[in-house]
Amino acid sequence: MTGAYYNEIDPYAAQWLRNLIAAGHIAPGDVDERSIVDVQADDLKGYTQCHFFAGIGGWSYGLRIAGWPDDRPVWTGSCPCQPYSVASVAHGGAKGQGDDRHLWPVWWPLIQEHRPATVFGEQVKSAIEWGWWDEVCRDFEADLYACAAVVIPASAVKADHERARLYWFADAGCEGREGYQPRYDLLVATAPSLTKLGDPFARARSALGGDYSGLCTRDGVSVGMERCATHGYGNAIVPQVAAEVIGAYMEIAP
Repeated sequence: MTGAYYNEIDPYAAQWLRNLIAAGHIAPGDVDERSIVDVQADDLKGYTQCHFFAGIGGWSYGLRIAGWPDDRPVWTGSCPCQPYSVASVAHGGAKGQGDDRHLWPVWWPLIQEHRPATVFGEQVKSAIEWGWWDEVCRDFEADLYACAAVVIPASAVKADHERARLYWFADAGCEGREGYQPRYDLLVATAPSLTKLGDPFARARSALGGDYSGLCTRDGVSVGMERCATHGYGNAIVPQVAAEVIGAYMEIAP
């Protein structure tokens, strides 16, 4: 068993992953549609890369953009954001660590068992206020990982939307940093304001709810096609932003 392991519970996104693998756009490997709660440590033996909550393969693509070889070991994951997202708060649905979709406690034992040399991850910025990063960082540092995080908007890589996200990494090659103090906010990278197009992901969220009025039907792409696309994009990170984080890490851990 070699190559990459992708864990993604959404069948639509999982098939998208298979299509991207077949087209050679992301690292070759296997797609597992089981919930992460059903994944056992032994299931991951032999894989060079493991991508959890894989969405449509943004981390694998971002690794390639940054020049990270497919055969260099790494784990990645973008834990579900619903317990902390602004959209959930607006609809009264955010429960923080009390939400069943708070899956860091499920992923962490797998990390402990295999102890990958490098782990990259992403989460919504608002999770910081819930203490999510405090929990993740404390777990890593207690197990002698060094870790760091930064909030970067998509507009920092010239995208036409903000989509500010918490990006982080953990390195097993360094001793844990003692005396960790909780952070309730992190610096946000500066970036130009949004264009007149506004935030396409806001339009996407409306489309997923059945309101197609805000979608742009340029280049002959039908509204139905764009709605399918937003389903995938809703399960995606911005690979170009991830590549910046990966590249920064590679400068200190070549």
